[in-house]
Amino acid sequence: MIHEILFYLSIAVILSTLVPFIRHDFWVFRIFEYPRLQKLVLNILVIVAILIFAYPQQTTDYLVFVAMLINISYLVYLIFPFTIFGKKQIISSLERSGNNNLKVFIANVYQENKKASEYHKEINTCDPDVILMVETDKWWQTQMDTLTKRYPFQLKIPLANTYGMLLYSRFELQDGEIKYLVKSDIPSIETLVKLPSGQLVKLFCLHPEPPVPQENPRSTERDMEILMVAKKAKESKYPVIVMGDLNDVAWSYTTELFGKVSGLLDPRRGRGFFNSFNAKYFFLRFPLDHIFCSPSFTLSSINRLASCGSDHFPMCVDLQYNPKAATKNDVPEASNEDLELANEKINTEL
Repeated sequence: MIHEILFYLSIAVILSTLVPFIRHDFWVFRIFEYPRLQKLVLNILVIVAILIFAYPQQTTDYLVFVAMLINISYLVYLIFPFTIFGKKQIISSLERSGNNNLKVFIANVYQENKKASEYHKEINTCDPDVILMVETDKWWQTQMDTLTKRYPFQLKIPLANTYGMLLYSRFELQDGEIKYLVKSDIPSIETLVKLPSGQLVKLFCLHPEPPVPQENPRSTERDMEILMVAKKAKESKYPVIVMGDLNDVAWSYTTELFGKVSGLLDPRRGRGFFNSFNAKYFFLRFPLDHIFCSPSFTLSSINRLASCGSDHFPMCVDLQYNPKAATKNDVPEASNEDLELANEKINTEL
């Protein structure tokens, strides 16, 4: 009985790793990209259990056991770049320079959550220059507008559909626009932020739909919005920061394609997972809230903050503009095949 359970569990684990190779936009295929760390842990536990309780005896047992070893090797390969042993994609700042630093705070508040005071505490802890809050309706705007004295520059789209956005900045915002890149009820923000040094930084704030049955059964619109911003970032004449709840994990093929097409860097690489979702269940946590930046930045700090009643943890990331860093950072590059794939996804008929 134990032998059969472990045999079929092994097959299930292997299949869960293979499913994301099917490049279909339907949520059943895309959702399996998320739990790579969980799959790795389960893979290890099953292998240990096989060695203890059901050591391979027949040829099929050995074949499945070898497949499990290959599977675990592949998962380690995928996850390794996001551990402290991986190569840092963006170098650390030698010292903090207030004139060229931009500290950002991002939070998916969970619209029904009413613990606004907890966010004020975390904002005071982070002391950011720019605050982005998503899933914010008019109630949340009322609660957060007490920040106005400290953060006088604002772009706000409170919505009741869980896709509202609030952007507060202590630095001047220029040419700020509310965009609806893919759907008429899902906004994004594009604006320039003026650092104390006078340097302008292009800021993109996103919160696309997740590929889940209750929201959207396909990842088509999410992928389209993410890759549209990737192209905009690549074409920008200013250094760029993209941030928000992208509803995609850091290691998915869409996020990796975003990095290649945009040329932007992920500060988590070489530093840790910084899983921001799900705050309520420790065994179901993934890095869904992202901050990407141009190669002309270094990293002063990155922190996941305390839970504030939402299903997402807030994130606080401190970046420093330093053009000399571009030659030292590990900049991703897109192949012709990558660019063709990105254009194909952007031009998909909905």
